[in-house]
Amino acid sequence: MKIPNPLTPELQQRTTGTGRILALVGGVIMIAAPFLPWAYGRSALDNMTVLGYPSPMQFLFLVLGLLVVGFLVGSHLYLKRRRKRRVGWVRGAKSAATGGLIYIVLIIISIAVELEGLVNVEYGGWVALIGAGLAFVGTKLMLADRAPNLGGLVAKPWIEIICVAAVMALALFGAAFALNMDDGGSFVSFLGFIGAIIAVLFTSGVMGFLSSCTQRHRKVLILSAFVVAFAFPLTQGGSDANMSIATQVIIFAATAMGLNIVVGLAGLLDLGYIAFLGAGAFTAAILSKSAFATIDWHPPFIVVVLISGCVSATLGLIIGSPTLRVSGDYLAIVTLAFGEIFRISMINLDGTDGPDLTHGSNGIPGVPDLNLFGFDFGDTHVLFGIPLGRFSNYYFLLLLVIGLIILVFVRLNNSRIGRGWVAIREDEKAAEAMGVNVFGLKLFAFAGGAFLAGVAGSVKAHVDVSVTPDQYVFLESAFLLAAIVLGGMGTVLGVLIGATILKLMPEKLRFVSEYRLLIFGLLLVLMMRFRPEGLVPNQRRQLEFHDDDEDLVDRIEEEVEETGLVKGGGAS
Repeated sequence: MKIPNPLTPELQQRTTGTGRILALVGGVIMIAAPFLPWAYGRSALDNMTVLGYPSPMQFLFLVLGLLVVGFLVGSHLYLKRRRKRRVGWVRGAKSAATGGLIYIVLIIISIAVELEGLVNVEYGGWVALIGAGLAFVGTKLMLADRAPNLGGLVAKPWIEIICVAAVMALALFGAAFALNMDDGGSFVSFLGFIGAIIAVLFTSGVMGFLSSCTQRHRKVLILSAFVVAFAFPLTQGGSDANMSIATQVIIFAATAMGLNIVVGLAGLLDLGYIAFLGAGAFTAAILSKSAFATIDWHPPFIVVVLISGCVSATLGLIIGSPTLRVSGDYLAIVTLAFGEIFRISMINLDGTDGPDLTHGSNGIPGVPDLNLFGFDFGDTHVLFGIPLGRFSNYYFLLLLVIGLIILVFVRLNNSRIGRGWVAIREDEKAAEAMGVNVFGLKLFAFAGGAFLAGVAGSVKAHVDVSVTPDQYVFLESAFLLAAIVLGGMGTVLGVLIGATILKLMPEKLRFVSEYRLLIFGLLLVLMMRFRPEGLVPNQRRQLEFHDDDEDLVDRIEEEVEETGLVKGGGAS
């Protein structure tokens, strides 16, 4: 229920006018402040000591100032011409101003921490803070316009294709820029900037237009995504450190995509999923040509991948058959126990407590690099004059693996099996009453997700060189589940984004290693409070969590009418 505004129309207009002036002044100050020095020493962030020459981090603040002024000017022009507002001008200005304030606060805190004191913040930093504060207060005094609706806007096909390609190019630039950051404060501030830009896109309605473009040009989106992904190693200048992080991100994302079948589609809470990844990794290590391998049989890698997936799927069937008859909290407890049983079993297979398959807690080290069709993944290769090391080689292989996993996920989601999983997730009793084979589909989800995890684990064994039981603890399962919840259950893009954030943040926040889990917990709390449906949810789950949001309901209904999209669509 909406609370009526107690202000009279005259007072509303006067307050809005005052707010507009304050916001414009603040936006202009935000544009000018980056040309002033912000820090006393060069060692803070990316050298913000030069007068008249903004650093990259200062330039990002200038972009937020331009957005504030641009949205306010656009709002004034549209109000003057009395045209139909499809863009949320005031909403966009509010998000840009709020994001600018958060961004400059993060910058000032980083300077104070790295240079040991607020006294090292130069006058330009305080001017920027004042400008962001004025913009924030001014936009808060303005009345928010109607919820934007650009989802039904149709442009010329070539313009929409350029927009899709431009978004993917910006994603490539942003990923390369973030991964090359060695300073923790710069990385955190950059995340704040990205969050502000995403908020602006959503509140202004631009994200609705981009979403409709991707729906109409899905093939262009997929092609652009893979071109960007394959071009990423070329932006790293042969850095093995950065490509090592990128490789681990893809392994984590591929595993999370398999878990997304179990949790996101079928609604089965699995807290021991990391065991299936470990089963695939141990299988690949045992069958490898390592000097410590315990089985004297070394089939080709393609065969090893299939065997690893089948071993993990068999474990899923063995565990799922007796346990999937329970649900909810009971299923979570059983799967949690399974994860711990797997880890302890791998430790006991040391030749003393059981057969010598894994060498116990020592695991299987010395797993050799792959050699497929004469291509040695351990050698450095040169492409366009850029050296590509072993991690870049495995990165390309993993792209093919995760592409296969995404294809399987999307096909299953859009099939009769996927609809059965969604029915079970929404109401198991109703699905059973309608003739859905509940137990069979749940068991298939468990085994199918396990198979995909085993495939990812077979590559992980060669990337990590060694496989030990301590790599597969409960905390890893919790992170996988958090990636799905954070990104958006049942979606492809959401899980990829969630997995990237949760795997990349710990690597870049090593300077606060003692507080990384605290930051992670606070992030999840904030997400559950303000966006429980995830970063990239489907429309059904978004309406489930915000069924009292009339603006959201109206906007989605208009998008359905204008674009013909099915409400509550599947993977996005």
